[in-house]
Amino acid sequence: MLKLTYCLTRRSDLTREAFQAYWRETHAPLVHAAADALGIRRYVQSHSVDTPLDALVRETRGLDPADYDGVAELWYDSIEALVAATQTEEGARHGAILAEDEANFIDFSQSRLFFGEENVVVGAASAKQG
Repeated sequence: MLKLTYCLTRRSDLTREAFQAYWRETHAPLVHAAADALGIRRYVQSHSVDTPLDALVRETRGLDPADYDGVAELWYDSIEALVAATQTEEGARHGAILAEDEANFIDFSQSRLFFGEENVVVGAASAKQG
């Protein structure tokens, strides 16, 4: 499986709450509608929350206080399957819809994405590796 991880930063004109509501209520249904056409096998949104541990964890690791407003994770069968899906008329149409909608709530210059393969260390999938 190929996994796309997208670390999202909201546009400066949006509060975190507005960003997350839009992402959850408007964008998520568009991803759901595009799943078959784009070969998306799984889509998970992780919405950032403020906790009493934030400052301590950052300080002990020397991390920058800037953070992301959420992380999107999308799973595909393979890079080849994803590329093939985007080459179809329906896949291209859904890809364009998603990209256009992302501009409504994501600051692309402050966001990051990467492709990777999971190495599950703890969890249900790790039992298969033992």
